[in-house]
Amino acid sequence: MHIEEFREYCLSKKGVTESLPFNEDVLVFKVLNKMFALTSLSSEEFKVSLKCKPDKALELREEYESITPAFHMNKKHWNSVNVETLYKDTLFIQLVQHSYELVVKGMTKKDKEVLQNM
Repeated sequence: MHIEEFREYCLSKKGVTESLPFNEDVLVFKVLNKMFALTSLSSEEFKVSLKCKPDKALELREEYESITPAFHMNKKHWNSVNVETLYKDTLFIQLVQHSYELVVKGMTKKDKEVLQNM
């Protein structure tokens, strides 16, 4: 998967927006203003930081060399996925979906209703 496919996949999800809130290099995807994925636009390798359940994050890091604690993020809850070396697009899509669902699950009841009605 390349960055444009990743971008299209994220934007196809309900309530998702993209922005460059930190600088012109870091593309962030949010669901109702809650971040679930981010990537550098200038990095030589295509890496994506994704939210993850802590126990699952540790398991993934042990199983895949391409998955590491996310730089500049809470290492307990965020993984960095080197998409170029993971070689498993289906796994990557599952991880993006997991991140999105975690963020939605943590929303207030009001925000969940807003999302559902979009």
